[in-house]
Amino acid sequence: MQLSKDQVACLPFLEKNPEASQNQPECLTSLLGTGPTTTTDLPDSVAHELLNTQPTPLKGEGMWSQPEPRGRKTNLDYQQYIFVNQMCYHDALPWYNKYFPYLALIHTIMLMVSSNFWFKYPKTSSKIEHFVSILGRCFESPWTTKALSETACEDSEENKQRFTGGAVFQKHVSSEDSSQSTPLMETPTVQFPTEKLIAEAPSLTTLDKKDGEQAKALFEKVRKFRAHIEDSDLIYKLYVAQTAIKALKIILILSYTSTFAAEIRFCHICQPKIESLTGYDQFLCTHNMAFMLRKLLFTFMAMICLYGLVCLYTLYWLFRRPLKEYSFEKVREESSFSDIPDVKNDFAFLLHMVDQYDQLYSKRFGVFLSEVSENKLREISLNHEWTFEKLRQHVTSNAQDEQELHLFMLSGLPNAVFDLTDLEIIKLELIPEVRISAKVSQMTNLRELHLYHCPAKVEQTAFTFLRDHLRCLHIKFTDVAEIPAWIYLLRSLKELNLIGNLNSEHNKMIGLESLRDLRHLRMLYLKSNLNKIPTNLTELSPHLVKLVIHNDGTKLLVLNSLKKMTSLVDLELQNCDLERIPHAIFSLASLQELDLKNNNIRTIEEIISFQHLRRLVCLKLWYNKITAIPPSIGLVKSLESLIICHNKLESLPPALFHLPKLRHIDLSHNAISSIPVEIGHLHNLQHFAITGNKVEVLPNQLFKCSKLKVLLVGHNSITSIPDSIGQLAQLSQLELKGNCLDCLPFQLGQCCLLRKNLLFVEDHLFDTLPLEVKESISSD
Repeated sequence: MQLSKDQVACLPFLEKNPEASQNQPECLTSLLGTGPTTTTDLPDSVAHELLNTQPTPLKGEGMWSQPEPRGRKTNLDYQQYIFVNQMCYHDALPWYNKYFPYLALIHTIMLMVSSNFWFKYPKTSSKIEHFVSILGRCFESPWTTKALSETACEDSEENKQRFTGGAVFQKHVSSEDSSQSTPLMETPTVQFPTEKLIAEAPSLTTLDKKDGEQAKALFEKVRKFRAHIEDSDLIYKLYVAQTAIKALKIILILSYTSTFAAEIRFCHICQPKIESLTGYDQFLCTHNMAFMLRKLLFTFMAMICLYGLVCLYTLYWLFRRPLKEYSFEKVREESSFSDIPDVKNDFAFLLHMVDQYDQLYSKRFGVFLSEVSENKLREISLNHEWTFEKLRQHVTSNAQDEQELHLFMLSGLPNAVFDLTDLEIIKLELIPEVRISAKVSQMTNLRELHLYHCPAKVEQTAFTFLRDHLRCLHIKFTDVAEIPAWIYLLRSLKELNLIGNLNSEHNKMIGLESLRDLRHLRMLYLKSNLNKIPTNLTELSPHLVKLVIHNDGTKLLVLNSLKKMTSLVDLELQNCDLERIPHAIFSLASLQELDLKNNNIRTIEEIISFQHLRRLVCLKLWYNKITAIPPSIGLVKSLESLIICHNKLESLPPALFHLPKLRHIDLSHNAISSIPVEIGHLHNLQHFAITGNKVEVLPNQLFKCSKLKVLLVGHNSITSIPDSIGQLAQLSQLELKGNCLDCLPFQLGQCCLLRKNLLFVEDHLFDTLPLEVKESISSD
C-alpha cells in the first residue's frame, strides 16, 4: 500500500525528531491505523525505525536514548505491506477498475466478429466473393463499353432523326407502307407479336475474338450466378441479423459502462479483516490509474456511441425501402436494353450494396443480364466465325440435285447465309435465335425452309419475300407457342409440316383456323399426339390434296371431319391406334392412296366399302394385326398396289388375284404357308414380296406373270426353284436367301436383266450355277 500526502509529509519530521512521536500525536495518528496496535503501513526503512527502536533517556536531560537493535532481521513489516496491498487491491478496488482493458478488448473482438461474420461464413462469403469477382470482370469487359457506346450512338441517331427526318418518315409511312404493311397487320385471324415481325436493324461492328469469348463466358457465369443466388435471401437476413446484434450489443455496453464510470475513484476504504496479522481493520487505499482509466473509459464510450450511430443508420437504410427487390428501370430508360430484368432476394441486396459505392457498377453489370445484349454479342461472334467461305463448304446436293444448307446448334443465323444466292433449301436445327433479315430477298432460288426448334423472327421486307416465294415449310417444336405466327400468311406455301405437341388441350392454340389463308396449300403433315382431327381443317378442303397424321400412339377417336375433305387424294393415318378402318374414309370419293400403317387393326371386313372409292389405287395396311383378307377385296377393281406386310395372315383369298390392275403386292412377314395358283391371273404384276413366311412351294403359275420385275421369296421353307423362272424376262431383282435350297436352276441365265448385286442368295448356291450363267449375271 502507498501513503497519503499527509502521511508522507510527516515522515521527514519524525525521522529527525523521534521525540515528536510523543508531542505530535496527530501526525502519528495519520500514519497509524485506528486499531489498538501501533503497527503502521509504511515503507520498510521508516516502519522498521519507528517500530523496532526503543527510546532511551538522553544524558543530562533525563531522556531515554535509542538502544541498538538486536536479533535477526526478518523484513516482516515489508511482507505485511505487500500482503495488505494485495488484499486491498482484491477487496476494495471495484472489478470494473481492474478488468476494464480486458472488457474493452472483448467488446472490440465481438463487434469485429459481428461486423465480418457474413464475410467468413462459408455459405455467404463464397457468394459475395464470387459476386465481386464477376462484377469486376463485367465492369472491365470491353463488351460492356462497346454495348453502352453503341447505345449512346443509337440515341444520338434517334435524336438527329427526330429533328431532321421526322416529316420524311411520316410521308413514307403514309404512302408506301400503307400498301404493304397494312394488309399484313389487318388480317383478322392472326395477331403478330411485336418480337416476331421486327424492324430492320443495322449490322454490328466486329469484336476481337478473345474479348468476345470472354464476354460470352461472363454471360454464362452471370446466368448461373443469378439462378443460384436469386432463390434465397440468406445474405440479406444475415446482414440484418448481425447489424441488429451490433446495435443491441452497443446499447448494452453503453448502459452498464455509464453506470460503472462513476465508480472509478482515486481513494478507496479497505477493510480486509486481517487484524490478527496487522493489528488494523481499516486501510485508506489509493488507485494511481484512476484518472487515466476514467479518460480511457469516456473515450471508449464516445467511440462506441459513434459506432452505434452508424449501426442505427444502417438499420434505417435496411428498412427504409425493400432491399430484396432491385429495378433496372433507369438503366432500361437510358439504354437500348429494355429487356434487362428486375432481380430479387440476395441478388438485389448485393446490387443495392454496390450502389452505395458507385451506381455505374450496377449499370455496367446490367448489360450482362440483357438477352438483347447477349444476342448482339452472339451475332458478332457468329458472323466472325461463319464466313461466306466456311458456309460454302457446308452446302450439299440432295437426291433431287437441289442445293441445300444444314446448320445445327449455332447461336444464331450467320449473315453470310443470305449471300448464298443459289441455295434452294435451308435447314436450321436447334438454333435459339433465328433472325431472317431483308437480305433474304436476294436468295431468289429459295423454295424450302426447315425450322427445327428454331424460334424465327422476320423483318418486314424478308416476310414479303417469303410470302411470295416460299413453297415448303417444315416446323418442329415442343410447344405450340413456338410456331411463328407469320407462317399463316405465306400465301404461296404449298406444303406445311408441323411436328410437335398438338394434343386436345392445345388444339385451340394451334392456329389451324388461320390456314384458310394459305390458298395454295396442297399438303399438310401433322406429326403429334392428336385424339381428334381438328374441325378447322375442313376449311382447307377446297384445295388440300394430301393429309398426313402421324400420332405417337395416342388413339385417334374423332374422324368425322374427314367426310368434308372431298378433295383429298392421299391420306395417311399412322400410329393412331385404330382398331378398324374408319367409315369416314369411305366418303372421300377422290381418294387415291390410303396408308394405315402401324395401328391396331385386326379385321378389315369394311374393305367392301372401298368399291365406292373408284380412284383408290394404293392401299397400305402394314404393321397391324390383320389375320385374314376378306374375299370382298376382289370388288376393289381399281387397286394397283397392296402392302399388307407385318401382319398375322395365314392364307390368301383367290379373289385377291382377280384384280386386273394389281401391280405391286407385299405380303412379307406374315404366316402364309401357300400361294394360290390364281396368282397367274395377275398379268400386270411387277412386284411380288412374300419374304418371311412359311411358303414351301412356288407355283408355276407365278412365273406366268411375265411383267414381274421384283420377286422376294427369302426366309421361307422353299426347297426348289422351278425351271420356269427363266420365263421372267424382265426380272431384275431376286431374293432367295434363307430357304432350304440345294441348287439354283441354270434357267436364271435367261433372266437377262438380273445382275448379281440384286441377286440375294447364299454364295454356295450361287456357285452351283454353270460358269457361263455366273459370268452373265456378274457382268455389268
